[in-house]
Amino acid sequence: MSKELLFRSLRNEKVERVPWVPFAGVHAGKLKGYSADEVLQDKAKLLEALLEVNKYYQPDGQPVIFDLQVEAEILGCDLKWDKVSPPTVSSHPLAKEKMIPCDCKIPKKADGRLPIILDVMRSMKQEVGEHTALYGLITGPFTLASHLRGTDIFMDMYDDEDYVKSLLEFSVKVGKALTDYYVEAGMDVISFVDPLVSQISPNHFEAFLSGPYSELFDYCREKEVFSSFFVCGDATKNIEVMCRTRPNCISVDENVDIAKAKEITDKYNIVIAGNIQLTITMLHGSQQDNMKAVIDIIDSCGTQNLIISPGCDMPYDCPVENVIACAQAVNDYENTKKALENYVGQDFSDIEINIPDYHNLSRPLVEVFTLDSATCAACSYMMNVSNEVKAENQELFDLKEYKFTIKENIARCMKQGVKHLPSLYINGELKWSSIIPSKKELLDEIKKY
Repeated sequence: MSKELLFRSLRNEKVERVPWVPFAGVHAGKLKGYSADEVLQDKAKLLEALLEVNKYYQPDGQPVIFDLQVEAEILGCDLKWDKVSPPTVSSHPLAKEKMIPCDCKIPKKADGRLPIILDVMRSMKQEVGEHTALYGLITGPFTLASHLRGTDIFMDMYDDEDYVKSLLEFSVKVGKALTDYYVEAGMDVISFVDPLVSQISPNHFEAFLSGPYSELFDYCREKEVFSSFFVCGDATKNIEVMCRTRPNCISVDENVDIAKAKEITDKYNIVIAGNIQLTITMLHGSQQDNMKAVIDIIDSCGTQNLIISPGCDMPYDCPVENVIACAQAVNDYENTKKALENYVGQDFSDIEINIPDYHNLSRPLVEVFTLDSATCAACSYMMNVSNEVKAENQELFDLKEYKFTIKENIARCMKQGVKHLPSLYINGELKWSSIIPSKKELLDEIKKY
């Protein structure tokens, strides 16, 4: 059974083929014609969509829901809903006053959307659990703390270490509570998704997150379930310190060279998962592009200690045929590789892009290159800082976001040499790559121009 194939891989055993885990969050709704806000709030529609994912994409493992705002909503964050993306956090209850929520605030099974999620988990276990491993995704402690505190948490890491550690301690308690609920509902793999880990240094990781994550992964072992550490953005510098927290698996996105990262994860005998490009390949590519992406990952990484998956939550409008193509390449590697031996991938260089004349601008231009600030947590925080500085200094500079979900912006990134997302440029010069500046740092840098 395919579930057992995934389990063997997570136990570091040799497998006859690489396991396949499509992260179909809001994209699941697309298969049934449901919008993102519908499928994330309606139990019947969510279950119907997930069963469609299971039928079409033949996964070895499958998440039940991909929404990093579930816990934040329960804890008092306001959400902004969207038709084609998960919701985003629009308010931070601890932004103005440093507090630690009391233990009574830890989510209960009846809180927020948890009853919907738990019911669907139990139904999915009954419907497909015999042949498909089910993933319960939980917001990682640093991203949850950021949802509660806002971007000030990055300055807190310098100015008030004890507060950050206390807030992370509370976030770990939330993670353990949800682990209990999800394991009881039948989840086989508990994945802590923490996009903002890519935004901090290894030293800060060791100071603030090594303890919390080691505690969470030890807790998963006590519960006798597999664990996964899911990080977005350029987390290259943190792969080794992540490994030391001892998860069963680390998932990375397209910002990370998966072959080089696997050299590190293999030292610790940890499975690595990823990292099919979400936009260039899955959203805008052809079936051949998607099959070739899978083949290239397998060729560069081998078959042991590897899971093939999208780099993150798949775009809502990702063509169904592209995801099926990925599944085809995983399931029939040899024949697919032979069929593609003379295939040359798509080229975005023929798209005409106008680059601003940076030397003759009337005022500085801040350009933020994102995957999509509506869907990517790290991108959202970088864009929020930029918007806040803009709101307070309207006439000082101009601001533009380039979302990688648009073909012209992919071409722009290639032409301007943008290597990692999110990145912030001022007058065409890279200032921050996968690191979120504080409002003061950004404003000081703008003033130099």
